[in-house]
Amino acid sequence: MDLKLGGFHHLTAITADAPGNLAFYTKVLGLRLVKKTVNQDDTSAYHLFYGDGAATPGSDITFFDWPVGPARRGTHSIVRTGFRVDGNSLGWWRDHLRGLGVNTGDVTDLGGRQGLIFEDPEGQRLSLVDNGARAEAHPWERSAVPAEHQILGLGPITISVRDLAPTDMVLTRVMHMKKVRDYPQSAISSNQVHVYEMGDGGPHAELHVVVEPDAPTAREGAGGVHHVAFRTPDNDSLRLWAERVRDFRIGSSGEVERYYFRSLYFREPNGILFEIATDVPGFTADEPLETLGEHLSLPPFLEGRRQSIEDNLKPL
Repeated sequence: MDLKLGGFHHLTAITADAPGNLAFYTKVLGLRLVKKTVNQDDTSAYHLFYGDGAATPGSDITFFDWPVGPARRGTHSIVRTGFRVDGNSLGWWRDHLRGLGVNTGDVTDLGGRQGLIFEDPEGQRLSLVDNGARAEAHPWERSAVPAEHQILGLGPITISVRDLAPTDMVLTRVMHMKKVRDYPQSAISSNQVHVYEMGDGGPHAELHVVVEPDAPTAREGAGGVHHVAFRTPDNDSLRLWAERVRDFRIGSSGEVERYYFRSLYFREPNGILFEIATDVPGFTADEPLETLGEHLSLPPFLEGRRQSIEDNLKPL
């Protein structure tokens, strides 16, 4: 089997305000709530998944709802989440976000592509980036955003490390990424951003690594990111990834059943949590596509505790 990653599967961040989070990502960004469930390791917390109209792998940003303080920004962390849009929509998005009171920069070059930088109400750092080539779109007919402007999916995503060499080893030797270009972090910084590409490349499959040797270490919290997940097609390929990670003597979770996908978790050498997740079976495993996200979904091993779980969750 040709073992390569298909781009990003999802990114999981942290909110301390689930109702506000739901409003921003559905009403402002126009994403669809494709799964309302709980953190399988902490059932007192919502796990909210937002994606495109068809809940396509690679379109999801997800949130754990935890009662925590704000994240402290710094290195050894995921520092910006990109979403892809049609390049002709960037002006529309700038005006749309500003019109809703979102502090948004102008359309500018973001590592070789035109894009916009902005933040959600908790300080989650986001961007909208020109997808470039025409992409398959799965618009949601009930979105607040017109179909032609809707978000196409994730990518690029930027991480920060102090030392590139050990991270480069994992990305290139273990995960079969290739380094394709560099660019300066900003006009006033000597820090460089190194772009790594998965599979056949494209913005959906680019991990940007900024090297910040003097930055403080980030602290997890609201407005921060918990982990990033990469796509693999099925359980057979995930098993090969688990073997590969073990062969490189990298500690991992082993295969974990998440019901909507199977996962493998491990940390790259600067401590950032990576996940490799399968495209199958997807979010229609327990509810029809037409009504995704409208009710609390629980995997079978939690279904027997539904009443107590629901009683412990605050209303959205």
